[in-house]
Amino acid sequence: MGSLVWSLLIGAIAGWAAGNIMRGHGFGIWVDIIVGIVGAFIGGFVLSLFGFNSYGVIGQLITSIIGAVILLWVVRLFSNNQAKP
Repeated sequence: MGSLVWSLLIGAIAGWAAGNIMRGHGFGIWVDIIVGIVGAFIGGFVLSLFGFNSYGVIGQLITSIIGAVILLWVVRLFSNNQAKP
């Protein structure tokens, strides 16, 4: 139960941070959690390709943020609703 709560908390923080990096604000708690959790898988995969591993809460958070930013970048790349600079 405790690891589930940590995963949700890290996912929410990572999704919020990635939303702020890519859009200037988060998406709401539920979407932030989903983006963060999916980002954790993407970040773990991408970093493992370069030979990096993440340890501890801070490492997991950084990995999740990197993956969430990649996820949002890909979604924006294929979306018709792109933000104007």
